[in-house]
Amino acid sequence: MTSHADPRSQAGELSTRPSAAPPARSGFNEDWLAVCIGLFMFVCSLALLFGFDLLGWAVATSVWTTPGKALAPVSKGYATVPGLLSLGATYVFLLIVLLAGAKALHADLKRFTQGFTIIFILSYCCWFLGSWAYIAATPDKRQALKIGWSLNLTNESGFIIALLAGLIIGNFLPRVCNFLKEAIRPELYIKTAIVILGGFLGVTALDQRRLASAMLFQGLCAIVCAYLVFWPLVYFVARRYFGFSREWAAPLASGISICGVSAAIATGSAIRARAVVPVMVSSLVVVFSVVELLILPFAAQHFLYRQPMVAGAWMGLAVKTDGAAVASGAIADALIRAKALSTSGLNFEPGWILGVSTTVKVFIDIFIGVWAFLLAWIWSAKIERRQDEQVNAGQIWQRFPKFILGYVATFFLVLAIGIAVPTLVPKVKASMAQANVFRSIFFVMTFFSIGVVSNFRKLWQEGIAKLTAVYVLCLFGYIIWVGLLISWLFFHGMLPPIVKG
Repeated sequence: MTSHADPRSQAGELSTRPSAAPPARSGFNEDWLAVCIGLFMFVCSLALLFGFDLLGWAVATSVWTTPGKALAPVSKGYATVPGLLSLGATYVFLLIVLLAGAKALHADLKRFTQGFTIIFILSYCCWFLGSWAYIAATPDKRQALKIGWSLNLTNESGFIIALLAGLIIGNFLPRVCNFLKEAIRPELYIKTAIVILGGFLGVTALDQRRLASAMLFQGLCAIVCAYLVFWPLVYFVARRYFGFSREWAAPLASGISICGVSAAIATGSAIRARAVVPVMVSSLVVVFSVVELLILPFAAQHFLYRQPMVAGAWMGLAVKTDGAAVASGAIADALIRAKALSTSGLNFEPGWILGVSTTVKVFIDIFIGVWAFLLAWIWSAKIERRQDEQVNAGQIWQRFPKFILGYVATFFLVLAIGIAVPTLVPKVKASMAQANVFRSIFFVMTFFSIGVVSNFRKLWQEGIAKLTAVYVLCLFGYIIWVGLLISWLFFHGMLPPIVKG
């Protein structure tokens, strides 16, 4: 692979899909369909604000030690519904919604139904296995689960298991791959998930808005750090020293420096990279987030227990997946409060260190849409612009990933409802928890689908080993330490409230 390879010239190198699903014969495509499906599920969840629990039957999967207790409806209003029935209802609902979308895309509905059924079953099994306590539980959860050890992978390990399962099918079971091809639509699944994610992040912002208001300047500085300091250096290193094409370097820079799955996918869409590129980057992000989860909170306890807010901001800046960042913040919160109490007699109020981690992470996530727009403009006007061609707004609009509009809309609508009517915040949180069930399932189906369409031999040829080397070099050689410096500069001296008595 050369550093000047045109990403479009490599299209299809990784695909084992015998004949990809045909594009829609109209202007309606998977990008717009993702917006429609995501907003439909979002609106259905908001019916809870008016007393209609339309999605409460959806299956929630807990981190489990006993399989029979892992599945349950997400809403207490459906508590009497058996977990397996809830799972079946979730499948039927998704099938009906996606069949309507498949019809709009002129897909073969029978083959889509058959393929989607298998994809849903296998993907959910991977998600279920990834939620096993001995795999998923973080150290702060072990006592409640009554286990002595775990791999600390969080339930996001289900994404990696799904990717591996898909790779097995894609590389060793070509007939199964061919059978599934009509429903293998990773871009549709991931873009729908990100539309729903906007509402979930809106709830997180509402939950931390008091802290966010007090620390707005610090949060904005974190954004500048992630987007304007981290991103260009990772991109430069990947291009200059490892010879990656722009198609790989841009999603890699976003995944390492911003926020894993969501940022990498949005970047990939903005520059029109193949779907496999951002998902492989995201897989590395998930794996290395586990390493950070195991190391950074304990390092923070040892070196930063006198600067707890610095530690919290550091978790938000350095740990790249939302789940692992929040888990790291929770662990650091517990460890630092315990050490501060034992060494200094300071009993910090719980939740503030975690709150800083979450707030910084949310501020970074919010601007993914803005960054995707900027990259769409840069790629249209500078990088892939033809000689003597005038770039107009229509070209930028054509390249801009439309699902980002859905992401922004769900985020700000949730935020507006919570701010305008504070009494509705508990219901908004409950409604977004229902929508988040579907977001998780769409994510895991994305990873499974990418595995199916990926040829491992071609992945190795593309440079997956070099991809890992870039990640290790940039994360542990630069981003973690600069993130710590920025956290220190803007949060040094700030302390959580002291518990009186």
